[in-house]
Amino acid sequence: MSLKQKTFKGVIWSAVERFSTQGVQFLFGILLARLLTPNDYGMIAMLTIFMAVSQTFIDSGFGNALIRKPDRNEADKATVFFFNIFMAVACYGVIFLAAPLVAQFYKMPQLTDILRVLALNLIILAFGSIQRLNLTIDLNFKTLAKVSFVGAVVGGSAGLVCAYNGLGVWSLVVQQMTTMTTRVILFWTLVHWRPKTFFNKTSFKSMFGFGSKLLASGLLNTLYDNIYDLIIGKVFSASTLGNYSRASHFANFPSSNITGIFQRVTFPVLSKVQDDPEKLRKGYLKFLNMATLVIFPLMIGLAAVAKPFILLVLTDKWVEVILILQIICIAQMWYPVHAINLNILQVMGRSDLFLKLEIIKKIEGIIVLCITLPHGIIAMCFGQWFNACFGLVINTYYSGKLLNAGLLPQLKMYIPTILNSLVMGAISMGVISLLPEKEYALQLVLGIVAGAIYYVASNWFFNRETVRELQGLMNRKKKIM
Repeated sequence: MSLKQKTFKGVIWSAVERFSTQGVQFLFGILLARLLTPNDYGMIAMLTIFMAVSQTFIDSGFGNALIRKPDRNEADKATVFFFNIFMAVACYGVIFLAAPLVAQFYKMPQLTDILRVLALNLIILAFGSIQRLNLTIDLNFKTLAKVSFVGAVVGGSAGLVCAYNGLGVWSLVVQQMTTMTTRVILFWTLVHWRPKTFFNKTSFKSMFGFGSKLLASGLLNTLYDNIYDLIIGKVFSASTLGNYSRASHFANFPSSNITGIFQRVTFPVLSKVQDDPEKLRKGYLKFLNMATLVIFPLMIGLAAVAKPFILLVLTDKWVEVILILQIICIAQMWYPVHAINLNILQVMGRSDLFLKLEIIKKIEGIIVLCITLPHGIIAMCFGQWFNACFGLVINTYYSGKLLNAGLLPQLKMYIPTILNSLVMGAISMGVISLLPEKEYALQLVLGIVAGAIYYVASNWFFNRETVRELQGLMNRKKKIM
């Protein structure tokens, strides 16, 4: 198999891993949410930032350093393996001692025991780090998909049994620990790598320069990505955070997964024509057009059917999620546009501009958060609309300078899809409003069907070229399978 075929097959299995694993997690998340409360989910979300920061320290950029090292050897792998375990144990020790302070910070004493048990996942994951990296290096996403899928099923089942037996928030702890333990066992079973040497100082020094820079940027991103959870949990309540967390989970599922797939495709494809500005521009705009053709209707459609969807799948105890979800969906629909615009800077080798834009957006995001925080959770969610608009402006600034494909040309391309998606959403909401009040299943099904029929038909008649290009891209991938 050629490298090109192996790469495309890797993209397919990477997509399979994302959608199958997260699809299972999505399903179990719905079942668990019906048995648990927003307060249960909020307590876990309060602790996410401490787990995420610890995981960033544990990896310290050495995973990516190992992947990109052309002359990697067994000493390098063993060094990263033992370094990860050492850092995991050290981070767990810090978390164990700091757990009472975290509980005091949130004024919830029960978080002490929850955090101490949940943090054991850091040590468990460290033991499977190199096996997972070996699969990534070999582009063996098929095995990764199997491991992730089985882990999600086993963990979700364990959590569901615990929730059914009234264990509350501990059901989510058990779910996570069982998922991670299952994955590590499968990694050790399916990947026949064992450390043949011990920690090597020379190997450590050779990877430290690259890894330490990634550690700094990784910590910045991790802190920023989790700051909403931290502040909502501190200023409001675990229940409010639980509602926000569920809304974010549902909104992120389509936007982040579809964006991830397009990112994997756009980077290698556009990199091949980086020396031809006109081809690069056309390919870049084509990918943007295809991505928005898919993601805009999905996000606007989800906002349109949010009420029957939440009340049907989660029950009315999660009613506060509805408005939060509708607001976040509009902000998240721009996520693939941001990602592809940033991808083009990396394709052109302008990582300096990439970093500059990320710093500017994070400063702006913190300012908006500070302004909206005193006005409540809904205002904070609307603040994400401003973040999305600001990000669109500055992300397209350099696209305009480098490729003559800035904000105005892009908006001209997006407007027909946005308007068409809004009409689709209005049709869905209109159908829902005509149906009996509490017939949520009927509202959800007919709302989706009516909107989908309109959107597919309208694009087939008025945007057939882009639809065929999208079909061609998907058919090309299927042939590789």
